[in-house]
Order: sequence, then structure tokens, then C-alpha cells
Amino acid sequence: MAAPIIELKDVRLTLESRAGPVDILRGVDLDIGRGQSVAIVGPSGSGKTSLLMVLAGLERVTSGRVAVAGQDFSRLGEDELALVRGREIGIVFQSFHLVPTMTALENVALPLQFAGRPDAFEHAQTHLEEVGLGHRLDHYPAQMSGGEQQRVALARALSPNPQILLADEPTGNLDTKNGRQVTDLLFGLQKRRQATLVLVTHDERLAKECERVIRMADGAIASDERAVAA
Repeated sequence: MAAPIIELKDVRLTLESRAGPVDILRGVDLDIGRGQSVAIVGPSGSGKTSLLMVLAGLERVTSGRVAVAGQDFSRLGEDELALVRGREIGIVFQSFHLVPTMTALENVALPLQFAGRPDAFEHAQTHLEEVGLGHRLDHYPAQMSGGEQQRVALARALSPNPQILLADEPTGNLDTKNGRQVTDLLFGLQKRRQATLVLVTHDERLAKECERVIRMADGAIASDERAVAA
């Protein structure tokens, strides 16, 4: 059996607050296989977004083991984590996080330029065409709709061809029509590339399109449901 691409063992995250230490994650154990689509759901404050930040290497755990794409995050420094993130992990947020002074093409090319790819702009154009924005290459974020901006963000996340795609409420700022377009693209691209998708969402309908639904409560996994047709 192939090793999981994501493996968490007894992961705990405690953060300081004015009222004292707060336990955000409490002994999370989780394995995710290559190419799986997994939804993480739960009420506000259940720890789902913190869990996603741990998987991205953007939040250091207090204790436990986090292994992603064959890398033990506890053994990596910040620069090494950034390299793994740039190479293996694509992230899509609810807020698009596009650089407002850059065109769609420049936004998508940015991580490729950081990676030293000489074909960054050619590659970025291909990805924008893949999400239906080949006619918007020279437009700035302010000139695009919310749905178009999120598609640019999706193209940027996928441009380095990561093994893992992390999405935090990717349709949270979109209306129903644009949200549907983005999720159709998200799942379609994930399947074509055989990438692993971890999706934080409050939308039960969207969650059930994933192969697994992880339900969180009070910083722990309450249930792990597998789709019948997964």
C-alpha cells in the first residue's frame, strides 16, 4: 500500500491569548492518500482552518508529527518549508490575495518566477487559458469580477503543478453562479492532474462532492465519512 501523501500523528496546537493558552488542535490523527479529495467541515472555531494552515506549513504545531509530500515539517526551517510549499503545495483562499498592481498574467507567473523558471509567462498563459481567462491576461484584479479573480488565484495555485491543493472556503466570497463555476474548475483540474485536494468549507453540498468528509469539533476530528462511490 502506498504511503499517504499527508500524515498527521497526535498533532496539537496551542496558542497564547490574553486569557491564557488556548488549545486549537487536540491530538489530530489523519492520513490522506495521493489523489484523494477531502473536505474539512465544522462550526466556527472547530480548528478546520488552523488544520489547513498546519498542512501548508504556515502554522507550527506545538507537538506531534506533520509529514507532507514526504517531508517531516518538524525537521524543516522556514526557508525549507517555503521551498516545499512552492514546489508541492498550491493554496487557494477565500480572499483572492492577488497583487493589485499586477495583471492576471503577472500574478500567475509570480510563483514560477520565484522558482526560477525561464518560461514563467508562457506557462502562466497556459494556466489562465485552462481556467477560461485567456482573454484576460492583461487585466488587473480591479477590472475583473470576483469569480474571475478566484479563477486567477486557482491558476496561480496550480501553476507549479503541485501534488497537493489546499482550498480554504474558495467560494465564500462568490455568488452561487460564480461559486459553481469555480468549484467545477477546482474538481475538474484536481482530477485531471491527479492532485490531492483538501477543502475547508461550510457548504455541505460542496463537501459531499469530495471522497471523504472530515468533521471537526473542539479542535479534534469527530468523524471521517467516506463517500459510497469514492
